[in-house]
Amino acid sequence: MPSVEVAEQAGTEHSEDVVLTLPNAVALLDGATSLRPTACTGGWYAGELAAALRPRLTARTDPGGRAHTRADLADLLAEAIAEVATTHGLQPGHAPSSTVAVLRWDASTVEALVLADSPIVVLTDSGEHPVTDNRLTELRSEGRGGYRERLRSGGGFGQEHDEELRAAVDATGRWRNVEGGFWVAEAEPRAAHRAVRASWSRARVRAAVLASDGVSCGVDDYGIYRNWSALYEHANDNGTHAVLDRVRAAEESDPDGRRWPRPKRHDDQALALVRFRP
Repeated sequence: MPSVEVAEQAGTEHSEDVVLTLPNAVALLDGATSLRPTACTGGWYAGELAAALRPRLTARTDPGGRAHTRADLADLLAEAIAEVATTHGLQPGHAPSSTVAVLRWDASTVEALVLADSPIVVLTDSGEHPVTDNRLTELRSEGRGGYRERLRSGGGFGQEHDEELRAAVDATGRWRNVEGGFWVAEAEPRAAHRAVRASWSRARVRAAVLASDGVSCGVDDYGIYRNWSALYEHANDNGTHAVLDRVRAAEESDPDGRRWPRPKRHDDQALALVRFRP
């Protein structure tokens, strides 16, 4: 049976990342932070969605003890999104949201599903295979100036930063779960079928990494790991918390966001390492 190691750390007081571990699957969800007062936060939604996913992802066995895990992952996620929306009366466009990354396996296959910016990277003997959903990142990159340019010029984090960040979030929010925009778990079940998917023969897979963007920035933005294989090696040798600490130390060295402009000084961090071989 694969081994799973998880590390989590809040960016401020309470983390809105959620990691679900099962004998046949791992799911990582990153609830979107609300920049305005709201009764239902992204972290709350991530927790509710993880709870709805748990029974759907749990492997079923036949009388001979063989696991059946072949129900389509996107269908299961769509069902979970619909359940949470119905139970709590959530409406598309006016509900909290969350990324979803699911890694599931059985005796023959390893599957990955990624919806929004929480990547999964599968490591095989032939190299690393990132499963990433870059639609939100590409949408953000189309904008000019804004809070990132202000940070680069030395404006720092503070009230003005928060105001510009809210404006940026409002602008990209108009493209949430619409054609030509980005897709995320919210109150629209069809978003599940817009996820990025991949699968491998289990015999090929050595390990896999799931990360929230508070960790993936160490590879994608800060460059403190040259690639995902280097991040995996550091975690494998020193423990998953060592990765979180290295990313946090990089941010501490850039307290005003001039070198690495970002929405928050410190984001929530979640990392899951799945080892398929000793």
